[in-house]
Amino acid sequence: MQSFITEACSTQGHYVADLYCHPQLDTDVGAVKDIYSDSAVSVREYETIDDVDIDLHINISFLDEEIASAWKVNRTEPIVLRLRFSLSQYLDGPEPTVDVFQPSCKDGFNLGVQLKRILSSFISNQWKHLSNEFLRAQQKKRHSWFKAGGTIKKFRAGLSIFTPIAKCPNVPLIQGPGEKGRASGPEPRVTRLMNRSVSCTMKVPKGELLTYAPNGQCRSPPTLLHCKSIPTLEYGFLVQIMKYSEQRIPTLNEYCVVCDEQHVFQNGSMLKPAVCTRELCVFSFYTLGVMSGAVEDVATGAEVVDLLVAMCRAALESSRKSIIFDPYPSVVDPFDPKALAFNPKKRSYDRLQKALDSIMSIREITQGSYVEIKKQMDKLDPLAHPLLQWIISSNRSHIVKLPVSRQLKFMHTTHQFLLLSSPPAKEARFRTARKLYGSTFAFHGSHIENWHSILRNGLVNASYTKLQLHGAAYGKGIYLSPISSISFGYSGMGKGQHHMPTKEELVQHYNRVNTISQTHPVESRFLQSRNLNCVALCEVITSKDLQKHGNIWVCPVPDHVCTRFFFVYEDGQVGDANINTQEPRIQREILRVIVTQSS
Repeated sequence: MQSFITEACSTQGHYVADLYCHPQLDTDVGAVKDIYSDSAVSVREYETIDDVDIDLHINISFLDEEIASAWKVNRTEPIVLRLRFSLSQYLDGPEPTVDVFQPSCKDGFNLGVQLKRILSSFISNQWKHLSNEFLRAQQKKRHSWFKAGGTIKKFRAGLSIFTPIAKCPNVPLIQGPGEKGRASGPEPRVTRLMNRSVSCTMKVPKGELLTYAPNGQCRSPPTLLHCKSIPTLEYGFLVQIMKYSEQRIPTLNEYCVVCDEQHVFQNGSMLKPAVCTRELCVFSFYTLGVMSGAVEDVATGAEVVDLLVAMCRAALESSRKSIIFDPYPSVVDPFDPKALAFNPKKRSYDRLQKALDSIMSIREITQGSYVEIKKQMDKLDPLAHPLLQWIISSNRSHIVKLPVSRQLKFMHTTHQFLLLSSPPAKEARFRTARKLYGSTFAFHGSHIENWHSILRNGLVNASYTKLQLHGAAYGKGIYLSPISSISFGYSGMGKGQHHMPTKEELVQHYNRVNTISQTHPVESRFLQSRNLNCVALCEVITSKDLQKHGNIWVCPVPDHVCTRFFFVYEDGQVGDANINTQEPRIQREILRVIVTQSS
């Protein structure tokens, strides 16, 4: 086999003739090129020291654009894993260092911080028993399958790896050796979430596991392997690292960014990666650099930050705060980095209210120097800015203000947001179910005080739980309606407002408020009032599980409901009470906006 390392070395101007490149490193680089492509790995040798940088390029194009945007990654570029080995000793030398970045996002790449931590731990654990001799022994097992005479490479290029590469259930299939040589150009989108085929495992009410293939066929469940399972070494250490990275990347949101333990959130993982509630993780979170994104969020998503603060305030000021203000902040004391100023185990709502009142309006923050604004907040209350950081970073949903040109005009509010809260695995299950049963759109109304928790814990079935505010007359499940007036009524409940307005009352109120609005048109970038109503537009699977009681629908399967849009109304305003999502013109408008968002 031609030496790939020698090729890399000879391209430099001052090649050291007697520099020794370990043959096992040469073999492993060749395996990456055979199984993936020549561009999947690059080598940089240092002339005067016995070091070599190996850059492994991880393709993340399987992520949907919206997921990639929420994770702040560029799906059109690979994630680069840079490993520094001893050139002459390779696996017998010092443990390699790890760096993770994207070419266009080397600074502030928060996902890379989490992935670097994961891979450093993985490599460290593997390094304890790894050596060049051990790896050669592992690879001999693979070679024994083939005849001599140059057939190994032909088989390698055409066959899958015999030892199964572990993957998480409900995540995209990782790239195997058979994918090299695939025709170039964009792949057909099987779903908007992932480019590759996805097989999904779903639990039916009796606890039975059923696995659905992309073509809708139900098949018996395979052996489900954990995404932390260790891939085979038979194709070399570099391939093993790439396979492990491919397993972990789609599920980063399911694990704490600090301790890498699976989240134990009540309703499973959410869309954005997050820190768990363990105190040691909270302390470490502040030193990892992940919090640096808070400043950028204030600069680029000011309207969203404004809404997040409003939701936090509504939950904190609610008479039900002991139930619905979840999660309670975990904020490190700026004067004592070993203590928590806000601790979920020792709640102080009065102290939290004081800090929240000291957060300057987002309008003021965006109009001046952020550094100077922070200083002003620190003078008012040293916990104000840390609390603002927590409000931003603890949001585990992807929420973006929609420009006027991409808004749903029939909703009659300028405060419209794209809202995605489902993690990639749930979205994959949802899209598979949609292929089987179809889907439609319906409203979900809930008071503003509940959304602080919903954005961090997901839209849940609150029936017969302490979270339930009103009755569950039609059974247990998530309540939805195709009629706007019904959901607007639910959105106004809370804070003692337990009267459900009739459609006639809403129509009368809508006409009166909008007449005033047209007389005094006010279009503001930010929220002007603390008196807010909100409603979400959701996509729901139209399977037999969806129970329709006239215009009140109940979905008992949380995986069959995904939020898509979020609308906010000020000072008692409501949208058109006559909207019916089942009308063709309304459906066309919704689909137009969705297509616009994904284009």
